[in-house]
Amino acid sequence: MKMYQVDAFTKELFKGNPAAVLVLDEWLDEQLMQNIAAENNLAETAFVKRIDTENYEIRWFTPKVEVDFCGHATLASAFVLFQFFTELKEFIFHVKNLGQFIIRQDTDGKITMNFPIRPVSTLENYPALLNEVIDRPIQDVYINEQAYILVLESEQDVIEAIPNLENIRKIQLDSLQNEALDTKICLDVTITSLSQKYDYVSRYFAPLIGIDEDPVTGSMHTGLAPFWAEKLAKRQLVGYQASERGGELYSEILENQRIEISGYAKLFMQAEIEV
Repeated sequence: MKMYQVDAFTKELFKGNPAAVLVLDEWLDEQLMQNIAAENNLAETAFVKRIDTENYEIRWFTPKVEVDFCGHATLASAFVLFQFFTELKEFIFHVKNLGQFIIRQDTDGKITMNFPIRPVSTLENYPALLNEVIDRPIQDVYINEQAYILVLESEQDVIEAIPNLENIRKIQLDSLQNEALDTKICLDVTITSLSQKYDYVSRYFAPLIGIDEDPVTGSMHTGLAPFWAEKLAKRQLVGYQASERGGELYSEILENQRIEISGYAKLFMQAEIEV
């Protein structure tokens, strides 16, 4: 069975966020897909099922669980489809509970993905433990359906912050039992600030689902980019995820609670797996 590994949100190998991609005619057994993701031990393994030449379904697995949305593995999957499976420059991913993602590729290779916005709101009564998830002071706390969003004073604070992964795990576990939250989901932690070179920078931590620090988290920018867009009074932004590998994301806020997030990708590996 053919598998590809792609570095997403970068033009350079060994940067951005690596994801594995398998393109299927029919879904594999769910446990087998989870086992493949665990064996890969990447932040995400994406499985894409063909519907026809213009439509595909997509699912994403971390080494521990299936997740409902992953931006960088969507970009990696789109890159593989454009490179090896279709001559079209636009197609649609169909996603359970999230609807349709319209995907297109520009002539320079940049891939643009149309996603739903995940709105951010202020969180005044937040868990006290959030003050102890990094070694830097927090200015403000926000939340969306994916994560707690901690705004720091400076770009340097975001870059240099040391996470307390055990406390982040506790925060994630507590979010599953927090009666004040509308839904019982595992909330991750992201830190962010304004930037001099970019519009904003961020980092992302999700140790409970097997990702201590995610190199680049496309899904989180469906909340971060609109958040900073409102503060900066801009519709087009460039964000940088300041992990060790790093990655650049280009965003444009659209109407009807939609956002386009764009980026580049680089093929690292093609392989045959024996399953």
